[in-house]
Amino acid sequence: MKLNYKIIFHFLGLLLLFNGGFMLLSALVSLIYKDGVTFQLFLSGLATLISGVITMFFTRDHSKEMNKREGYIVVSFGWIIMSLSGALPYIFTESIPSFTDAFFETMSGFTTTGASILNDIEAVPKGVLFWRSMTHWIGGMGIIVLAIAILPLLGIGGMQLFAAEAPGPSADKLHPRITDTAKRLWLIYFGYTAAETLLLKLAGMSFFDAINHALCTLSTGGFSTKNASVAYWNGDPVIQYIIILFMFLAGTNFVLSYFAFKGKVQKAIQDEEFKLYFKFVAIFTIIAAVIIYFRADISQSSIAHPMVWGRAESAFRHALFQVISVITTTGFVTADYTLWTPFLVVFFFGLMFLGGSAGSTSGGVKVVRHLILIKNGFLEFKRTLHPSAIIPVRYNKRAISGDIVFNILGFFILYMLSFIIGALVFSMMGIDFKSSVGLAASTLGNVGPALGDFGPVNNYAALPALGKWWASFLMLIGRLELFTVLILLTPFFWRNR
Repeated sequence: MKLNYKIIFHFLGLLLLFNGGFMLLSALVSLIYKDGVTFQLFLSGLATLISGVITMFFTRDHSKEMNKREGYIVVSFGWIIMSLSGALPYIFTESIPSFTDAFFETMSGFTTTGASILNDIEAVPKGVLFWRSMTHWIGGMGIIVLAIAILPLLGIGGMQLFAAEAPGPSADKLHPRITDTAKRLWLIYFGYTAAETLLLKLAGMSFFDAINHALCTLSTGGFSTKNASVAYWNGDPVIQYIIILFMFLAGTNFVLSYFAFKGKVQKAIQDEEFKLYFKFVAIFTIIAAVIIYFRADISQSSIAHPMVWGRAESAFRHALFQVISVITTTGFVTADYTLWTPFLVVFFFGLMFLGGSAGSTSGGVKVVRHLILIKNGFLEFKRTLHPSAIIPVRYNKRAISGDIVFNILGFFILYMLSFIIGALVFSMMGIDFKSSVGLAASTLGNVGPALGDFGPVNNYAALPALGKWWASFLMLIGRLELFTVLILLTPFFWRNR
């Protein structure tokens, strides 16, 4: 079957319209704050909109049929096109004059990685900072999920796109119609963002800082409007606890939030993945807090407190914040955890491979995959003792097909291979071992802060140009969960069948 190129380009044009519209919104923010770059942001949005309109005009007579192959192409190239056009505001305003750096910053934004090359964030115009946060927010729930919410207007079915875009081993639908599912997810996403903005404003943040941090929290992105990230508010525990709460919610399956809002709280609480996610956060926080309290040199971490209770609360808060930030791949920082103890450095490095829940805005492997791998591992012992017995893996009291288990095993192997190859390529550029493995784990997992020269209080400005393109590729395949992008590199994908 030949590829339907017209529908692919038509959809890419639609994504450009979305991108251009959000750029114009950033231009409005620039106008309100009079930061001097309103015209440049307007020009960026206009150029992107015109490109989208022209693309859609010349492909208006496309066929409405979209198969899986076309879905994969639209998703993968959609993110690339969005990142290429999304770099225009940085270049036009000269906030990031280098195209390589601008593309890296944009890809980091849309993939919700949060790795930045900006040395002085607070000097960047507010309109550009808002666009930077907006790339997180768009990419968080997924550009494609946003787009399929309006697909009925185009007469196109969106299930193929949702299957390629939705994180996790399966796309759990809330409603038989995929567009209704997308609308419900975005309504919850928008509601959480508005709630966090309001709470942060009431807690003492400026409105601009509040809305930007809300956009970057719910998307589990990690861009901040301050050079020190959330450490800027180390004297305001309430602000940090609010961000902790919404990072936790953002790392939870949004389907469970929907059930909770519908009054089915018990169904959400009893979900196996949610229970394991909660246990991971609780156990890892206790481990980190105890070590920080008794062994970490917190005098250099801006979390010291003269009173014993104050020190205990501070150790707990920073442990909880950093554990949730890394598990959910948000990447906000309140301190440089690489200065605490060698154990905690390795500890947080390990958490980069965990990831939040499937169906959340988090990156990483995802908790449900770890859960099924652990269950399958234990069942292998039983199968060894009883080779003739049929012992399926069960999740939420339902047997899981062998195909899903094999898919997860394949994903995990491919993920680890990608990590190893990623680190090897970074090391070939002359980057030391600690920094190379940190970069590979962080970019592939969409975490943000890495290790070594690219740790929590550093940025990616020192990364060579080739390294930034390689990091961008790892961010892309990590965000789209490997198969969606890597399948395009196989020769059989492009054969007309």
